Amino acid sequence: MKRDFLKLTDLTRDEITGLLRRAIDLKGGKDASHCPLIGKNIGLFFEKPSTRTRVSFEAGIYQLGGNAVCMTPADLQLGRGETIADTAKTLSRYLHAIMMRTFSHETIEEFARNSSIPVINGLSDLRHPCQALADAMTLLEKKGKFEGVKMAYVGDGNNVCNSLIEAAAVLGFDLAVACPEGYEPHMETLENARAAARSEIVILRDPREAAGMADALYTDVWVSMGQENLAEAKKRKFAEYQINSRLLSCAKKDVVVLHCLPAHRGEEITDEVMDGPHSAVFDQAENRMHTQKALLELLLSPPQ
Repeated sequence: MKRDFLKLTDLTRDEITGLLRRAIDLKGGKDASHCPLIGKNIGLFFEKPSTRTRVSFEAGIYQLGGNAVCMTPADLQLGRGETIADTAKTLSRYLHAIMMRTFSHETIEEFARNSSIPVINGLSDLRHPCQALADAMTLLEKKGKFEGVKMAYVGDGNNVCNSLIEAAAVLGFDLAVACPEGYEPHMETLENARAAARSEIVILRDPREAAGMADALYTDVWVSMGQENLAEAKKRKFAEYQINSRLLSCAKKDVVVLHCLPAHRGEEITDEVMDGPHSAVFDQAENRMHTQKALLELLLSPPQ
């Protein structure tokens, strides 16, 4: 049976913690000559431009001995009206797995329903589970545990926030989300996470309250791709939700600052914080590659 990774909870807690341990080993150079993807073709499908997702997947696939096949709708007959279902059935005959970075989450779900190979959500409008794996790995590296750790997410309740909520519920770290009214995370995701949570997940309005005694501060861009027409309105609405030195002072002295990138410096985060001693932003970006390598191993390993 093929397995998909469309949301973080497609894996069990034990699978996720095992994956994170494996990613840390891979980062440290363990099994550097191990190439489980030799002879395997991994599709990388992009409706949206990408820096970290594309390069981290391509580099990781190459390091595991595989071949990455990059494509956009314009490269395929999707651009001329072929259905998602027919595309999925066809590509399943050529590839061993596919990562998809799309606007609509329904596109990934429809592809997965019609695919006989594993489908990985590399980003959709609803979730970003690959980012959440890298976030969890970074938190584990910097704090050594999840239980008793408090993270504050400040900004838009977007796809990154939704997957972070799922990660908090599964792994057991506390999460305070500070966002303006009307920009809350996906309600069904939040309710499901709270029902299963091993930790506290709260939605607040005051970023200073969320940041109070936090072990980690996290933010993302205020205006996601496809929302450019909302840019000015969102910038006004989120003006008090910037991670800066004042907000940093509310958190613990050894707080770690996270950002999934790309950053709009001077908007959701200041230069002095992003380039400062608390920042783990580029460690976090590197960890995308290591967690995705571990994910590919997990999804493509023969059953024991």
